[in-house]
This record gives sequence, C-alpha cells and structure tokens, in this order.
Amino acid sequence: MSTTHSTARARNRSRLTVGLGIAAGVALAVGAPLAASAHVNVTPGTPAAGSNTTLTFAFSHGCDGAPTTALAIEIPEGVAGVKPNVQAGWTITVEEGEDGVPTSVTYTTDTPVEDGYKASVALDVLLGEDTAGSTLAFPTVQSCTEGENAWVEIAEEGEDPHDLDSPAPVVTVGEATDDGHGHGEESEETDDHAATDDTDGHSDSADATDASASADDPVARWLAAGGLVAGLAALGVSLWRTRKS
Repeated sequence: MSTTHSTARARNRSRLTVGLGIAAGVALAVGAPLAASAHVNVTPGTPAAGSNTTLTFAFSHGCDGAPTTALAIEIPEGVAGVKPNVQAGWTITVEEGEDGVPTSVTYTTDTPVEDGYKASVALDVLLGEDTAGSTLAFPTVQSCTEGENAWVEIAEEGEDPHDLDSPAPVVTVGEATDDGHGHGEESEETDDHAATDDTDGHSDSADATDASASADDPVARWLAAGGLVAGLAALGVSLWRTRKS
C-alpha cells in the first residue's frame, strides 16, 4: 500500500474520531440539562419560617410526550394556611382537612399543555414558625391526556435527592426574620401575584423557573462539562495520531 493511501486513511480515521468525540460531547452537554429539568420545580426554594410566601410550581414537559391536563399538589404538615392563586385557563379544586387548612390543591387546565411548553401554577402558603430548618415536600401528580407522572419521591436522610427518579418538589425553610413574623421579600408581593397573573395561565414568577432549576442542579452542570471534556479529549487524540502518521 502506498504512503499516500496510508496517510489518507489515517486522516479519515482522525476525522471520524473527531466527529464521534464532538457528537458525544454535544449529546451529553445538551441531553443532561434536558433530563435534569424533566420534573416539576418549585420556587422560591428557601422561604422563611412564619412567612406568607407565593410558591410557583412549573413544568415544561408532558407524560412521555402526552399533553398535561392537571397538577394535583399535596400540602404537607407545617403549612398553616393555603390560598390558591386564580389563573386564567385553570380550574381549581381544593380538599380541606378538619382544621380547614387545605390538604391538596388540584389545578385542571381548560386546554391541555403540549409537551415542551412551559406552564405554571401558584399558591400562597403560610409557613408555621416551627418549620424553621426543615424541608417541606409537596408531592405532585401530573396528569396527562395519556398516563401520568407521580412526582412524589422524598429523599431519606443521607440520600441524594438527585438520585431519585421522580422527586417531589421541596422547599427548605429558613429561620424567621428579625421582626418575628418571618415575612420575606416574597410576602410583600403576595397580593400582587394573585392579581397580576398573565391571562395565558402563566404566573409572572414562572419566567425565572427554568433558569433557577438549571442553576440549582449540579448534576446537569457536571454532565454538560463532562461532555465538553470528552469532545476536547477526542480532538486531542486525533491530532496526535495525525501528526504521528
């Protein structure tokens, strides 16, 4: 075999290696954040104990591609009061306990939300002052035109929440503020949230949800970085082989 043919084949192998490495890197960099965002997120994630806070539950996926029709949110112990935010395009159903505090709130959309579109619902919660330092989970069942996603798994002590397949939305309750009432910045805007929701069924605070979820997910960031490193490593190997040939 001639030297020219050997050199050409070596270059072709190098190009193939580069292509595969870059493809793998792109797949990890893009696929990891998408996989990590495939659940229901809640913001803010760190309200203060004793505060009246607006919690926004957002999603941007369906059930294996099927459009979303409803979100049923379970209210945990430690929440002393709940006021669902009225939003155009959603019907609200509330189940109350013996003490009159809602135990679950279900939002049913008038028009199914297609997979890949972001939507959100919101409710005001009054957190008991004895919840300081605790983590409150809001198990949520997402119903679709076909099937459902039960985001109800809660991490055990010492377990990494990122290892869960279907994690429930959670908030970590901070200490009450100096005024003794625990009212954070969110509480000052509580009434405004209920009155200023967009008519398309999306709350104002939902626009920051996806960015917040991505920034708070170290798994997505590490996997994306790993994909980039894999692509660069493949490029370096191919260049070394080309120079050697």
